[in-house]
Amino acid sequence: MLHALADPVRLGLVRQLHEARQPIACGAFDAGVAKSTLSHHFRILREAGVIATEPEAGRSMNRLRREELDSAFPGLLRALFGA
Repeated sequence: MLHALADPVRLGLVRQLHEARQPIACGAFDAGVAKSTLSHHFRILREAGVIATEPEAGRSMNRLRREELDSAFPGLLRALFGA
């Protein structure tokens, strides 16, 4: 999980989800990388258990697995992004 968050692009994606506090469609992220690279980063975050991706109205919506992360790693999100 820490490896997944060590990459600046992935950390930026998680930051956007953290700040939005709601699911975000794959195409709505501001990542500055190619679509195929973005898909790779989403896969790494999903496999690490940081995000969940669910279909909604024909789009893939990503959400931060906030409760699970807080349970497994108390204080991690607060340490990364503040209150």
